[in-house]
Amino acid sequence: MVFAYSSNAFVKHSLVDAIEKISRLGFKGVEIMCDKPHLYPPDFTEENLAAVSEALEKHGLKPTNLNCFTLFAVGDTYLPSWIEGDDSRREIRIRHTLSCLEVAHRLGCRCISVPPGGPLDGMAQREAFALFRKGLERVMPEAERLGIDVLIEPEPELLIENTSQFKSFMADIQSKNLGLNFDIGHFYCVGEDPAAAFEELFAWIGHVHIEDIADTRVHQHLVPGRGAIPFMSVFQAMKRLGYDGDICLELYPYVEMPELAGREGLAFLAPIFQDAELRIDGIPG
Repeated sequence: MVFAYSSNAFVKHSLVDAIEKISRLGFKGVEIMCDKPHLYPPDFTEENLAAVSEALEKHGLKPTNLNCFTLFAVGDTYLPSWIEGDDSRREIRIRHTLSCLEVAHRLGCRCISVPPGGPLDGMAQREAFALFRKGLERVMPEAERLGIDVLIEPEPELLIENTSQFKSFMADIQSKNLGLNFDIGHFYCVGEDPAAAFEELFAWIGHVHIEDIADTRVHQHLVPGRGAIPFMSVFQAMKRLGYDGDICLELYPYVEMPELAGREGLAFLAPIFQDAELRIDGIPG
């Protein structure tokens, strides 16, 4: 198990610089943002990909996940989405995801994370779920061919935001390569106990995002220790269930101080990892 830091906190730095800084903080992995200003596939040449691969190897960082959630290059945090009424807009999201799968294959990354359908914006839920499924059906054959997991990330106020919605959507999904990027804070925001949700969804979890959230449960990522999430119970659930995937700190609001935020988060979480007896590369057990 590796503890990583997402590059989306380092948007004021190049991806290669972010990799170096994350390594110096003591993390053993990095989640790569597949959007501008980092690794937006249409902008990347063979030379660019080679430079990223070399930086990962030089600094000993594992690429734990490609974060394919945002599309600032052509839209915003959520749009273009899987569930827009315009076919051409949905096609942008589908093609972006296919490109990210190829990049993941090139970098030796075993998973990518995707949004769970953008805001409904008045669309009927039944129609939205049908469009999301239709889009994934375009993507999953390539994911299966490459052996890369596509991990849906539930988020507050999107099509899938809680445990029951995710389980309902996955009920008749056949692909073994479609799973869940479990964001601890997101489940806390929608009123769930993250430890209980982790146990209920364990069969699908392929990667974990971690951040803190205030006791108001407002969706605002905080440095671990500044909010109210009971991390020990979540880590104990991980230990009990035998979770052996990776965990990634995601602190994109801290673009003005990503190193300070990362250092503080690591210092707060390391002793809790130890007390929960999680074996994490680089953190004494």
